[in-house]
Amino acid sequence: MNKSMLKTDAEIEFMRESGRLLVQVFKMLDDFICEGITTLEIDAKVDSYIVNVLHARPASKGQYGYQYSLNSSVNDVVCHGVPNNISQLKSKDIVNIDITLEKNGYISDSSKMYVLSTASPEAKRLVKTTYEAMWKGIQVVKPKATLGDVGHAIQKHAEASGYSVVREYCGHGIGKEMHEAPQVLHYGTPHTGLVLEAGMTFTIEPMINQGSQKVKIKNDGWTVVTKDKKLSAQWEHTILVTETGFEVLTLRDEEKAA
Repeated sequence: MNKSMLKTDAEIEFMRESGRLLVQVFKMLDDFICEGITTLEIDAKVDSYIVNVLHARPASKGQYGYQYSLNSSVNDVVCHGVPNNISQLKSKDIVNIDITLEKNGYISDSSKMYVLSTASPEAKRLVKTTYEAMWKGIQVVKPKATLGDVGHAIQKHAEASGYSVVREYCGHGIGKEMHEAPQVLHYGTPHTGLVLEAGMTFTIEPMINQGSQKVKIKNDGWTVVTKDKKLSAQWEHTILVTETGFEVLTLRDEEKAA
């Protein structure tokens, strides 16, 4: 195991701070996202809030040449949806907002599904099951567990509900860089893969499709959509492996009360 994957106590405190700030961004968005708004308006709001209110940096902006502060993935968009001012959110939509934030040189990464007022029962079920699948993966995180255990827990829950797991995109180590080792697959075989150790930080971010797992990239070179045009959902948290289990560094207030 590469010891550079392990964070020091000081680094973990920086990670906690960036995670705490990112939680505030989503709390702000809870009252902002609504029918009639564009994803570009959401991006502008998030950018301003991170920079001017939190005095932090939107870590996605400028990464790999990307010019926005978030990904906004609506309905059949699996991930990496590019904000635009062409289409307004509709009352039946589901949308994933994926944000990275850097403070004091350390990055946190999280995403949340927003379900608008007249979204179908089928859409709501997909969103709920994807959230449950993410937590199934999180809850097996502890020292001596493996990444195969994490992926298997997610895959088992999603497939038992009749859904498919996207294979091309995965979670990742995170810290000073947005994408560090290891890769965290959302499918797998128990007792295989990297053995977890206290001090690791990584994301768990399953992308779960209503239909086929097959995806394609649109002509913009970023936006990933389902090939069959059925719905996709995603949730994401940044996780720390502790001596006794896990800590969710991006845990939102409504989740603490759950």
